[in-house]
Amino acid sequence: MLKRDYYLNKIKDFYHVNSLIKILCGLRRSGKSVILQQIIEEIKLSGVKNDHIIYVNFESLDYSDITTAIELNNYIKSLIKDKKNYYVFLDEVQKVHEFEKAINSLRITNQFSIFITGSNSKMTFLELSTDLSGRYVSFRINPLSFKEVVQITNTKKENYFDLLLDIFEWGTLPQRFMFNNNNSKENYIRDVYDSILLKDVVDRLGITDITSFNKILQYVLETETREFSATNVLEYLEKNGNKVATDTLYKYLEALCSTFIVNRVYRYDINGKAVLKSLNKFYATDLGVKKIKTNSKEVNYSQAFENIIYNELIKKGYDVYIGKTREGEIDFIASKNKDIKYIQACYDLSTEETRSREFGAFNNINDNYPKYVISTNKEDYSQNGIKNINIFDFLMDDKF
Repeated sequence: MLKRDYYLNKIKDFYHVNSLIKILCGLRRSGKSVILQQIIEEIKLSGVKNDHIIYVNFESLDYSDITTAIELNNYIKSLIKDKKNYYVFLDEVQKVHEFEKAINSLRITNQFSIFITGSNSKMTFLELSTDLSGRYVSFRINPLSFKEVVQITNTKKENYFDLLLDIFEWGTLPQRFMFNNNNSKENYIRDVYDSILLKDVVDRLGITDITSFNKILQYVLETETREFSATNVLEYLEKNGNKVATDTLYKYLEALCSTFIVNRVYRYDINGKAVLKSLNKFYATDLGVKKIKTNSKEVNYSQAFENIIYNELIKKGYDVYIGKTREGEIDFIASKNKDIKYIQACYDLSTEETRSREFGAFNNINDNYPKYVISTNKEDYSQNGIKNINIFDFLMDDKF
């Protein structure tokens, strides 16, 4: 089993902090439960005994009778035998009605270090806002990074390009690497999506017009990397016999984002130094899910390339925006603390016309933040202080 050290290293400072709830959220089957188990193993190594570790997986029928906050609170407290510290792990806890009340009740006793997972970002931002505001830390768990895939597949450097193309098509959900047959990969990814649809979209968010929901997802995924236009989506749906109201469209887009199927990226006006709430873009959390929800049988390498760079920047801890300049745009502005980088993503820089376009995108930026063009080329086309980075150097470098 791959030890996901990147996430463990971020979380471990909070292992023994009882005052803060530790929340792991992300797309279903992205590895949250595995990370919980790895945290448990590390806590055991610190000297904590098994009988002071409580693990509840609400996907299991063993705990199907725990449906309310009171039942959850009573169950946990029934396992307490002394006044020592206990470590509580609640996997997919959003299945419990008003779970946040139980968690808050346990937290105020200061006897529990509590870890929870969920597959819906609303759990973090809405349901916890009243009872647990300011009393939790959250960690976004993504599917495997390219570097993690290299580790679990033992891929040699000379085969990185083939691995990249495989990821473009099938994504990086951890369990999909158990399958060698393409039909098996596709069936597995479809099962994951159907689980998201049933458990998170229908049951939790109450969305019942699945046909329109899927059509909106298909449109968003097929046009990702382009400016989003609500008018174009509504026209597309109407032409395909799925007319919806504008507020319904935005409700469904919010559902796509809150269940981590896609990520919304806002624009940042570099000259005006302001975040723009319009003309945003969307990127798929997992390219395998994109494959099964679009009609195209051929992978759009340029889109996939831009998508994997976005996902890697998020994994590296950056806040990411689309950069707006006076005459165009920059693919990404990546910001972390006071570290800001401008990034262009270009699959192939081999022609002079392409290099002129990609490097020229930075012409209207007058500050001194570093500028990069990331490509698959082995040749180094760096020029005018703008650095050309090979995609594999970027994906394998934890310090970028």
